[in-house]
Amino acid sequence: MLNFGLHRFDFALRNKSSSLKWRVQFCVLCLCVADFAYGQAHYTIPEEMNKGSVVGNISQDLGLDLKRLISGRARMVTKGSTHYVVLDLNKGILVVNERIDRENLCRQVSLCSFSFEIVLENPLELHGITVEIQDVNDNTPTFPKSEIRLEMIESALPGARFLLESAVDPDVGVNALQSYTLNPTDHFRLKTSSGSSKYVEMVLQSALDREKQGEYFLVLTAVDGGTPQRSGTVQIRIIVLDANDNAPVFSQAVYKASVFENSVKGTLVTTVTATDADIGSNKEITYYFTHITDNISERFELDPDTGEIRIAGQVDFEKQNVYEINVQAKDSGGLTDSTNVIIEILDVNDNAPVITLTSFSSPIPEDSLPGTVIALINVQDLDSGKNGQVLCSINQQFPFKIQSSLKNYYTLVTRSILDREMVSEYNITVTAADEGSPPHCSNQTITLKISDVNDNAPTFNKNIYTTYVMENNSPGLSIFSLQAEDQDWSNNARISYFLEDGQVHGKPVSSFISINSDTGIMYAVRSFDYEKIKDFKCHVTAQDGGSPSLSSNVTVNIFVQDQNDNAPQILYPVQTEISLVAEMVPRSADVGYLVTKVVAVDADSGQNAWLSYKLHKATDRTLFEVGLQNGEIRTLRQVVDKDAVKQRLVVLVEDNGQPSRSATVNVNVAVADSFPEVLSEFSDFIQDKDYNENLTFYLVVSLATVSFLFIVSIVVLLSMKLCNWRHSKLFYKSNGNLPVIPTSYYPPRYADVGETGTLRHVYNYEVCLTTNSGKSEFRYIRPCSQSMLSVEPTAADTMPHVMKENNIIEDSDLSMQQKPTNTEWRFSQGQRPGPSGSQRPEEAGPWPNPPTEAEQLQALMAAANEVSAATATLDAGTMGLSTRYSPQFTLQHVPDYRQNVYIPGSTSTLTGTNSQAEGKNPQPSSGNKKKSGKKEKK
Repeated sequence: MLNFGLHRFDFALRNKSSSLKWRVQFCVLCLCVADFAYGQAHYTIPEEMNKGSVVGNISQDLGLDLKRLISGRARMVTKGSTHYVVLDLNKGILVVNERIDRENLCRQVSLCSFSFEIVLENPLELHGITVEIQDVNDNTPTFPKSEIRLEMIESALPGARFLLESAVDPDVGVNALQSYTLNPTDHFRLKTSSGSSKYVEMVLQSALDREKQGEYFLVLTAVDGGTPQRSGTVQIRIIVLDANDNAPVFSQAVYKASVFENSVKGTLVTTVTATDADIGSNKEITYYFTHITDNISERFELDPDTGEIRIAGQVDFEKQNVYEINVQAKDSGGLTDSTNVIIEILDVNDNAPVITLTSFSSPIPEDSLPGTVIALINVQDLDSGKNGQVLCSINQQFPFKIQSSLKNYYTLVTRSILDREMVSEYNITVTAADEGSPPHCSNQTITLKISDVNDNAPTFNKNIYTTYVMENNSPGLSIFSLQAEDQDWSNNARISYFLEDGQVHGKPVSSFISINSDTGIMYAVRSFDYEKIKDFKCHVTAQDGGSPSLSSNVTVNIFVQDQNDNAPQILYPVQTEISLVAEMVPRSADVGYLVTKVVAVDADSGQNAWLSYKLHKATDRTLFEVGLQNGEIRTLRQVVDKDAVKQRLVVLVEDNGQPSRSATVNVNVAVADSFPEVLSEFSDFIQDKDYNENLTFYLVVSLATVSFLFIVSIVVLLSMKLCNWRHSKLFYKSNGNLPVIPTSYYPPRYADVGETGTLRHVYNYEVCLTTNSGKSEFRYIRPCSQSMLSVEPTAADTMPHVMKENNIIEDSDLSMQQKPTNTEWRFSQGQRPGPSGSQRPEEAGPWPNPPTEAEQLQALMAAANEVSAATATLDAGTMGLSTRYSPQFTLQHVPDYRQNVYIPGSTSTLTGTNSQAEGKNPQPSSGNKKKSGKKEKK
């Protein structure tokens, strides 16, 4: 329970310059209310203050710090839609939000004020603020008419009263209408009522004489009490009539009536009655309202003949519950009387309660204590009495309750402990019902979310887990996966896994095992060795992401399984390189004689360590045997004279693993009866050892020599390839164009060159070229000239520019020695280049298959070289060649060059029927094929 005080502050603005005079009254009232504080402040300000003017310092008056206002999200809760003042959180003051007109706000009510509440949260505080609006003399008294016309009978006696229309001043208090003055005052004086309404009457002081003066003009001045003082005037015109000496008189000085709100138009409220002692026309009385406002004239109407007052518009108790109306009765002679009618409006239960959620906290943590405030609810019913009394309720099945804190305010609090894991959200319906007849009710549903609290620790399915891992595993191998569950939500259910610190054989457990903190997957940090560590345990902690975090532990037993990763180790006989150990067997040994025993062990376990012994190699297998299980070497038969003295046994020791591993041991056995005999025999072993060492040295020297020769060969080959590439660049840069022969047997540009030389028939060469084909290397049947060939694009003249190129190297001697190739060289059907050697001839064309780019280019180069050699004997006038060539060349020397070209990459070999003229065969095609094949691969 918290104590909170009620403070009341009155601030009045009194002087003319709107300076503030503070009048503070403190009244502290201690209340015992649950979970929030309540305070009240009262301010008095003048109307018509400028926007932004300071009303009061809420921070100081309520004892609230500015940080508290901001952290508590202070806000104003008003009953209406108009916000005359606003709260400045940064300064903690109330300032004027819009112009305040007291007359428009409260009309004629003298005490004008409006109120609102300031609500703060965390903790919840509610402060009621009342702002009283003080009137300012900003209105001048005004009369309804610019002239008052009165008719008086001349027989009127002194003291006769004449009611005048009063001036209207919307201001109240001292600023309201205070007094009237009349000028002149020869025959009349004024009489003012002392009630709340300043009704003025003009009293006749002396008798009138119509014959002397038929009309009088007076000036009536209305003055208020404000500073500065304001006044209004009206002219009174008095017409003197003939005598009518009796005025109407009402039956009651004050009439009281009541009517229900929302009554239909025309409902009779009351009837006023006045009587006149005169007779005739002077007795006829007329009733009418005087000094009424628009608010009254819109809601009530008066029958001028009968005096009945009826409903003319809608009357609403919630807007105004009492109306005071002045009714005047006037006879035909001008005499009047007045009375007041007070109409009370009765309340009807026509308004349903209005539920306003002033403050609401959602979500709330599930560990909230009983009595925690969830919402502050304001319920308003504009009706009065029982019609305005409201009761709030909620569903009793929910762990919440609603209780009244202040008038029209209710708090929704928790009744018991909440559990988000069972119910995470509540839809609470608040019902507000009044006590009217019939009752009215309103409902509002509040959705309350329950936020998670880390109240559940992660749990494992088991307390101890067991896993197995094979030894010699690769580091980083996943060996096990842990999975914990947490019933909480979001971060509270996000589980992280950690290895607890521990020791395994003196080393931290983290050097053996690691765990993924997010997935719980355990990994091997190193490769396990069963022979060093067979099992170990580690402790894993599962920790959630709550604050504070909760955790649980689990033990994981890890067993390393054996793998056959160790070969048997020979313990005896000991193998050394320094000394030679031999077992002696006397020639008189019997069958089953124990020569020696091979002793071996295996570091593995189980069946991986079961060893078996076998005789792998032996000088004489019929002489010895090895025990399968015990490794004992025994004789199988009697030793005879022809058995060699030096016996070498190779014993194989094998385990039972999958796959099995083995080791061998050499056992030297000497079959002799004396030690000198054994020594002479086994001295050869040392010589063999020296021989083996010399042989190893020679092998190393030979390998180094071969490697050096191989490197030299590679350098030579690269140099030759570079030279060939430079020659091909010369051909590639020549200005002439090589002849391009289509795939048909006779190309369309075939022509007789000049037809003036001795060469009457033209050679036909079928050659194809591709881009950059000049960079390729070609192989021919036999050495050819390195001369270049240039042909004009018209294909009419051959070598017109051959002598113009300075970069072309001519080898005339080699050209003169070139012999024509046997014309009988042919490819067999299976040897023709192309993808298939068995292609039908009708599909092959000039070539068995369409040649590749490399094949076409090589054919062109072969043709060009052969032409260069063949035309070396022509004279100066033949085909435009040099004069140094003799004209002895005829067509009988021209071979079929298409059949005289080796195509790199082809599997065919060239065959011929005749040899060369000089009895020399061309270069073997197989040799060229091998060389070119290597070139192509490079």
